[in-house]
Amino acid sequence: MLNKVMIIGRLGRDPELRYTQSGSPVASLNIATDESYTDRDGNKVDRTEWHRVSVFQRQAENCANYLTKGSLVFVEGSLQTRKWQDQQGQDRYTTEIKAQRVQFLERKGDAPREGGGRSFDEDYGAPSAAPRGNAPRGGQGGAPRQQAQGGGQGGRRGMDEDLGPAFPSEASNMDEVPF
Repeated sequence: MLNKVMIIGRLGRDPELRYTQSGSPVASLNIATDESYTDRDGNKVDRTEWHRVSVFQRQAENCANYLTKGSLVFVEGSLQTRKWQDQQGQDRYTTEIKAQRVQFLERKGDAPREGGGRSFDEDYGAPSAAPRGNAPRGGQGGAPRQQAQGGGQGGRRGMDEDLGPAFPSEASNMDEVPF
């Protein structure tokens, strides 16, 4: 059996960092991927797909510190479906990508890099190169940016929320990305 997902896309909003009751960091990412095709009438059609991604442990903190809306990332993980109850007590299901690896290909405002981006694997826990430009968004000393406490369903955002505009396909420099 195989449950493996690999996507390259842009963040539709800033990462949302939370902590479990035991204190483990979890980041939620909303990533857009796009594809273009020509319909039978010869018209170009752009289609955007939104993906929910959960990132855990040190990778979650790194995502919160270094990524912003518009960042280009490669995510490798597996699909997971969770059951939860809404405010009316109705059962709801969410399918998301449980990330094993998040590689930063380009942060918003960065120039495209030759040779790909940085990998923030669990094994390493820190960027392979110092961040470009300014310090991490987390504030003084690179401390993780904490946006919310707890993991209840009260703060759950619906998929119909405005996650920003779709983006055009970006194929430049993708041949140089080392996977």
